[in-house]
Amino acid sequence: MPSPKAAPGGLGVRLRAARERSGVSLRELARRVGVSPSLVSQIERGSVKPSVGTLYAMANELGQVLDELFRDRAPASADRRRGPASAAAAGPMQPHDSRETIRLASGVRWERLTAAPDKEVEFLRVVYDAGSASCDEDALMRHGGTEYAYLISGRLGVRIGFEEYRLGPGDSISFDAQSPHRLWAIGKQPAVAIWVIVNRHGDKRKRG
Repeated sequence: MPSPKAAPGGLGVRLRAARERSGVSLRELARRVGVSPSLVSQIERGSVKPSVGTLYAMANELGQVLDELFRDRAPASADRRRGPASAAAAGPMQPHDSRETIRLASGVRWERLTAAPDKEVEFLRVVYDAGSASCDEDALMRHGGTEYAYLISGRLGVRIGFEEYRLGPGDSISFDAQSPHRLWAIGKQPAVAIWVIVNRHGDKRKRG
């Protein structure tokens, strides 16, 4: 079993660094996000993985593009495949076996499909393990931007406001992410999708 401590450069470390750069206290961030200070502390220490909704809320309050929360460097093997140049300068290719990954609570995984962070768009391969969801049923999430998704395999439930949709392989969906929404895997197989989020920082809601 892996150690609960956050590895150098891990998600919790990055979130804490972003919070400190923003001059926001741990308690203030917890208040804005609507969670307990102890949960924020556990996330920053790496002992607890945030849910999709909590991570979006924290990143939004801290002015972070999700790409910035992935690790800076790809593994050395990926660098060798790309040639002698550094990963950041090697060009547009992102090998499938060296994607930067964020593992979230309840079996949700994001894999970045761009070779380097992109402030304009978030381009991801998203996996929802069987039984996993982006948030609790009574706690729909909201954030800026527009989401586009194409389901590769499995089945995915999507609730947008009061409407529910069930996606199967080959189905796609797009929606305004400022509408309250929830995502969950249906059945006993993981739901795997290609996800694009454009203009996530275009959130017009007033912050506390």
